[in-house]
Amino acid sequence: MCIRRSDHPEAEVVHPDAAGGQGRRAVADSTIRVDVDLLDELMLLVGELVLTRNQIVQYVGRSNDTDLLRASQRLNLIASELQEGVMKTRMQPIDHIWSKLPRVVRDLGLQLEKAIRLDMEGRETELDKTLLEAVKDPLTHLVRNSVDHGIEAPEDRKRAGKPAEGVLTLRARHESGQVVVEVADDGAGIDPVKLGAKAVQRGLLTQDALARMSPADILQLIFLPGFSTAAAVTNVSGRGVGMDVVKTNIESIGGTIEVESDPGVGTVCRLRIPLTLAIVPALTVECATDRYAIPQISLQELVSLDAEKAANAVEEVGGAQVYRLRGELLPLVRLTDVLGLTSERHDGHVVIAVLRSEGRRFGLVVDRVINTEEIVVKAVGGQLKAIGLYSGATVLGDGTVALILDVQALARRALRTESLDRQESRASVSEAAAAETERQRMLLASIGGGRRVAIPLDTVTRLEQVRTDSVEKVGNREVVQYRGAILPIVRLDRHLGAYGETDHEVLEVIVYADHGRSVAIVVEEILDIVDGEAAVRSDIDDMGLLGSAVLGDRVTELLDVRAAILAADPAFYSHPSSTPAGVSDSLLEV
Repeated sequence: MCIRRSDHPEAEVVHPDAAGGQGRRAVADSTIRVDVDLLDELMLLVGELVLTRNQIVQYVGRSNDTDLLRASQRLNLIASELQEGVMKTRMQPIDHIWSKLPRVVRDLGLQLEKAIRLDMEGRETELDKTLLEAVKDPLTHLVRNSVDHGIEAPEDRKRAGKPAEGVLTLRARHESGQVVVEVADDGAGIDPVKLGAKAVQRGLLTQDALARMSPADILQLIFLPGFSTAAAVTNVSGRGVGMDVVKTNIESIGGTIEVESDPGVGTVCRLRIPLTLAIVPALTVECATDRYAIPQISLQELVSLDAEKAANAVEEVGGAQVYRLRGELLPLVRLTDVLGLTSERHDGHVVIAVLRSEGRRFGLVVDRVINTEEIVVKAVGGQLKAIGLYSGATVLGDGTVALILDVQALARRALRTESLDRQESRASVSEAAAAETERQRMLLASIGGGRRVAIPLDTVTRLEQVRTDSVEKVGNREVVQYRGAILPIVRLDRHLGAYGETDHEVLEVIVYADHGRSVAIVVEEILDIVDGEAAVRSDIDDMGLLGSAVLGDRVTELLDVRAAILAADPAFYSHPSSTPAGVSDSLLEV
């Protein structure tokens, strides 16, 4: 490894007359070679220094010695600067691995008879050497995948009105304590319809389950082990091995991978990688007298509810818990339940750590929040690693050992989807999918005239209340101004012919959002959230309904959500360019 003594050695120029003939410093004078093992050893020593610093700072905080306090503050500052300096010696520009990709793209393009231009943005973005080595293979696979699957043949591009030469773009940037790396192509994109049909054909999910999945959820199917959309197996792709390995490798270093695709326009694979794995800021929490660390990179906010608020805000039906955070339904997972422990808190007070993983949010319920501090990540043994809930361990400032929670593993438990369930046992794919269909969670609402409807909870974005006098008319349709945009409204009582009471001052509204657009579904009253497993189901052909089922000992109508949305906004599922005049795109931040 080569370390520069100066960030800009070319700026260190001394005029020969002023320095006895000394000219520009040679490269050999401004750099030295240091063994990587020595840098690793320095990093370990800095980690131990940080642990000792944390212990001293906590101890001094309990004393009244002013001189000792000043010395500890000085130690804190020096240790932080030393840590930053040593970490910089391990940082390398991402161009070290990007420099090999132009040849990969050129050779593969010639092999596939495709004309491809490779653009790179952010070559100078730096990443820890260990992480740089870890992302080299996943990044190479994503590039090969874009060349093979993404970018079309020149003839196909011309027929689609595109230039014959395809463009593959690599971007890297620092963002919120992470390095974001994007692999984008201007190819054919991924068609969710074809992808879903392939998954149904392979038995990975049922047609009914596919109908309930959003396009974003369908795109996640490409990460299933053994799943491939290639028409034929070649030496480049088609074996169904790759994307699942990419995801596993990225998650093993605390990163995430996201896929966005627009059919006919292109695909973007986005990697989010931590800057370093050695020393990270973390939130320390307590659960059943034990302490755990949560990396702050996954933490969005903390919510504290007293017993009275928790009783009203947290709904628990059949073990399924949801908290309404500023109108958004937030799935909850209790750390005590995950770990099989008994909570030491019996006062009804609820502390929720709002975490984000793989683009989705959930709430982790803990007993108590201790503090935030920089922690040194230590590897855990094979037995703890096999549990799948811990990404490492650390020593806290008071000398106690705390396990570092794996936020992605917790997210999979809180946000378990049908596709994730199927990954656990591919031998019982069909049975698991069918059972999941029957156990779907439903939101129950009354629409007047004694009628109740059930709405799949995964189609609900927010629950809101709007005043009746704020409803306006655009042509023959009702709309409401909602957070600076115009939201089309459908009243379920009128849509389904129930015609309930109309003298309500406040309307109960279910907001549905997808692809940057939203509609408001008005009901008479929100009743409950229940498990959708029904002993008796019937099919009816009434417009706007999918059928009926016995839920909560009562016959409940199953709403055709798509029909209700189209009644509010006929162009909802069309291209954004077909948005009706005066109706704004969704303003919801999901």
